[in-house]
Amino acid sequence: MKTTALKKNNQILIPRVQIAQKFFERFFGLMGRKNINEQDTIVFPNCNSIHTFFMSEKIDVIFVSATGVVTNIFYSLKPWKLLLPQKKAVHCIEMASESSRVLGISEGDSLSCEGVF
Repeated sequence: MKTTALKKNNQILIPRVQIAQKFFERFFGLMGRKNINEQDTIVFPNCNSIHTFFMSEKIDVIFVSATGVVTNIFYSLKPWKLLLPQKKAVHCIEMASESSRVLGISEGDSLSCEGVF
C-alpha cells in the first residue's frame, strides 16, 4: 500500500498512514488485525460509509470532506457495526480505538493527507 503522513495544521500527527487504493486493500482494511496501533492507520479515498464486520477489535473512524475537514468521528466502534453514508463526507480514516482522542482530532478540524485531501 502507498503511504504518506496524516497532518493537522501542517503538523504531522501520524508519520506513516496507509492509503487503500486497490480493491483488496479497501476490502480488507483493518479486518482481522489484532493489536491495532497507530502504524495500522488506513485512509480510504472516496469512501463515506464502512462496516466493521469480521473485525477483531474496536476502531476509531473519522470521516472527512473533500478538503479534509472532519465531518464525523466514531470513537471505539465495535465489531459488527455498519455506518451508512455520512453527509458531507468523501473520505474515511480507520485507526486504533481512542487514537483520535489522543491525537486531539475533533469535528471541524482540517486534516491533510498528501494525494488524497
